[in-house]
Amino acid sequence: MAEAHPMKFTLSWLKHHLDTEAPVDEIAETLTDLGLEVEGIENPAARLADFTLGYVKSAEKHPDADRLRVCQVETDEGVQQIICGAPNARAGITVVIAKPGVYVPGIDTTIGVGKIRGIESFGMMASEKELELSDEHDGIIELAEGVVGQRFSDWLAEHEPAKVDPVIEIAITPNRPDALGVRGVARDLAARGLGVLRDLPDAEVTGGFDSPVSVRIDADTTDGCPVFAMRMIRGVKNGPSPAWLQDQLRAIGLRPISFLVDVTNWFTYDLNRPLHVFDADKVTGDLRVHRARGGEEIVALDDKTYVLPQGAMVISDDTGVESIAGIMGGAATGVTDDTVNILVESAFWDHVQIALAGRAMKINSDARFRFERGVDPAFTPEGLDRACRMIVDHAGGEVSNVVIAGAVPDTARAYRLDTDRCASLVGMDIPAETQRATLTALGFVMDGDMAQVPTWRPDVQGEADLMEEVARIASLTRLEGRPMVRAPGILRPVLTRTQQRERMARRTAAALGYDECVTYSFIDGASAALFGGGTEATRLENPISSDMSHMRPALLPGLLQAAARNQARGQGDLALFELGTAFHGGEPGEQHQQISGLLTGYTGPKSVHGDRRAVDVFDAKADAEAVLAALGAPASAQVMRGVADWWHPGRSGKICLGPKKVLAVFGEIHPKVLREMGVKGPAVGFTIWPGDVPAGRAQGTSRGALTLSDLQAVERDFAFVVDAETEVQTLVNAAQGADKALISDVRVFDEFIGGSLGEGRKSLALTVRLQPTDKTLTDKDIEAVSAKIVEKVTKATGGVLRG
Repeated sequence: MAEAHPMKFTLSWLKHHLDTEAPVDEIAETLTDLGLEVEGIENPAARLADFTLGYVKSAEKHPDADRLRVCQVETDEGVQQIICGAPNARAGITVVIAKPGVYVPGIDTTIGVGKIRGIESFGMMASEKELELSDEHDGIIELAEGVVGQRFSDWLAEHEPAKVDPVIEIAITPNRPDALGVRGVARDLAARGLGVLRDLPDAEVTGGFDSPVSVRIDADTTDGCPVFAMRMIRGVKNGPSPAWLQDQLRAIGLRPISFLVDVTNWFTYDLNRPLHVFDADKVTGDLRVHRARGGEEIVALDDKTYVLPQGAMVISDDTGVESIAGIMGGAATGVTDDTVNILVESAFWDHVQIALAGRAMKINSDARFRFERGVDPAFTPEGLDRACRMIVDHAGGEVSNVVIAGAVPDTARAYRLDTDRCASLVGMDIPAETQRATLTALGFVMDGDMAQVPTWRPDVQGEADLMEEVARIASLTRLEGRPMVRAPGILRPVLTRTQQRERMARRTAAALGYDECVTYSFIDGASAALFGGGTEATRLENPISSDMSHMRPALLPGLLQAAARNQARGQGDLALFELGTAFHGGEPGEQHQQISGLLTGYTGPKSVHGDRRAVDVFDAKADAEAVLAALGAPASAQVMRGVADWWHPGRSGKICLGPKKVLAVFGEIHPKVLREMGVKGPAVGFTIWPGDVPAGRAQGTSRGALTLSDLQAVERDFAFVVDAETEVQTLVNAAQGADKALISDVRVFDEFIGGSLGEGRKSLALTVRLQPTDKTLTDKDIEAVSAKIVEKVTKATGGVLRG
């Protein structure tokens, strides 16, 4: 999903472009439905809805406090007594009343009936700070006029509407740069039918002289700056902006500075047209757009010094660099209150090059934010004219003729609108005329069946995008779920064998009581090193954070980190598993799929039966074998030693099909690993490589026929005396191999160490089950198999049959 960024505007600002009577809630709901998701609405009127107007009939000094006044205030509920300590509390003024039960946001308090020095007070008379209208708190609000009982929010809407102007914040995804201007937002709403898009006022401005300052673009920079337009204005009078402009900027969190600066900020948000204004008297010679050599320094308008990277686009005069192109102007040529002659710049910059330069210098500005997402290239000259018109209308001055270098890039393109494809592409039946009307309302020019894409929509790159716009404006909420048409006959399986195995592994692990985790593929270098990773081959060039610096060499470190977090929060008995990819290198193909499980703590809660115990290696072994069985692993797999050093050397093993074909590893996690990762033991786990589990011969979904024998099975017991270091599995494997067709099971049922056997010796007793399939076993047959078992075990272990 594309990352979204915020865009703010007020309701009155939106109505500057959109003729609508729709309430703010309906506008917000529609914007979200159009794909311009509303992040929040600041509605001061809603916050002030409970405050009403009152009239102070009398104000007498409090008998026990010189600074307090006991006021008799006329309200819509009759005359109420209110005690007030404001210096301007007096008879004959209209005030704002908070009755008992009203919440006052500025002091985070709900007003109640109380006594102040023995005299009751029924409410409060509010100041602007207490209502969060300003920082003014020296006195209560005095109104020149007002009707007792009138809502204060209604009074503000009539007399000071800027103070109750709702502010809407929307999230803009990178594919919709046109909505980074208020007009772009209004255009979408008008296309939906929520109002009518107003025409922009005439912006024609006639030049009265040729600018003495010209501009040129170096040949190696034209790909980054195709067009640069500029005009000089002589004799402007800079100063504070008009109140409406200051109100709009403050509402969206921008601080008004001076009119010439505020104009550029306003155009950035109003029409998505970033501009820059130079003080012409501080510019020496002509301007030149070129690439930085690298290493030059510039003090920008934020008073910070930046070192320019090689190749970054800049604007220079004869003395040196004056502006970081498309990102931020320089302080040396910035306008001040004393500025009288200015150069207004409107240029188009390549979005990729602006993004690279801004990232290299770590500058985040509104201009960079918009240029790297895409502004309207064709609007470059018109945006300049509109800005000059606004400056002259408010600050006076004489405008020069346009100075232009380069030419507006040609982004013209058209795609065929196939109105019949709407149903198949987006699943909605929309009349052809409605589709055409939608595109026309969005600024597309229809030429027969060809739709000319407007220059402010760089995201529209094909016929399917036209359908997306039609469906978006029609509202995707109209989509109705329809079942897919089932083809006749039996359908082929959709899932691959690998996907089927993944599903079966997940289900089996969940059935065993494990909770599935999905952890990051990135871990810290120290944890990666504990599991055989952490090398340069798997180190990330641009990690999200220092603890996500390497690709994970295994799934266990992520599970152990999850276990540590849970243990720190009091959850000690855990069963976690994950199915995902681990990486043994940084090149394509140097990865492998794993299934890992982790058990910590105890097998269950305390109970009167005393059956609670710490998890051990055999729990991990049993669970690993259960998952392997679900994956279709052959039952003939053997358990062998020789595991990696993050497992406990004496309490671990690997399940193999031969010495080189490892299907899984299980065991207790090494104590040093647990200590390094902050996990309280015991902790056991397993790792399975499903890609190494051989596929069964049968490719169908059904199992083979069950084969049962009606012949009597026979069991024989054997006891062998072997060295104390001999592994039980060695005896079991040897006995099993004596006759694989006849021997169905081998189990160990007794172990005796020391005693009469001598030091370093032990006795192991086995039960061998013989299951004939074609004839009943005779004593001779049994003796032959028994002799073979003794021979195999003796050869494998050096042990002898116990007498």
